[in-house]
Amino acid sequence: MRAKWIGLLIGLIVGVSGCTPKEAAPAEPKAAEPAPAPAPAPAEEAAMDPVAEASSIFQGRCTVCHGAGGKGDGAGSAALEPKPRDLTSEDWQSSVTDEHITKIIVYGGSSVGMAATMPANPDLDAKPEVVAELVKYVRGLAK
Repeated sequence: MRAKWIGLLIGLIVGVSGCTPKEAAPAEPKAAEPAPAPAPAPAEEAAMDPVAEASSIFQGRCTVCHGAGGKGDGAGSAALEPKPRDLTSEDWQSSVTDEHITKIIVYGGSSVGMAATMPANPDLDAKPEVVAELVKYVRGLAK
């Protein structure tokens, strides 16, 4: 079971990191024609806006198990025991602090005595503004 999660986590990391073959560099623009400023790549845009980055992270990492609506019914939830948390539950929402949710997001379920199947996201430790937006996103699922 742990090997499955490690494989899933590696797959998510590779997918999120954008590991793709490098493209050939474009030819230099002619001196007479100033080159237009390149548009930021989607990943760069998300990195500029914590709200967009948090939304992208939730969609890319969290929905696999928690589902798009946060009910714990994502495609990956079928094989998990215990089942992923229903993030829409008002009882759960009222029982946890934002700091508790932050710790789970960054350090994983085992950091708070919960299931180790909730993976850590150590890359987010250096992005507190994105984590804060993820917490807001999770809180918004209960509404």
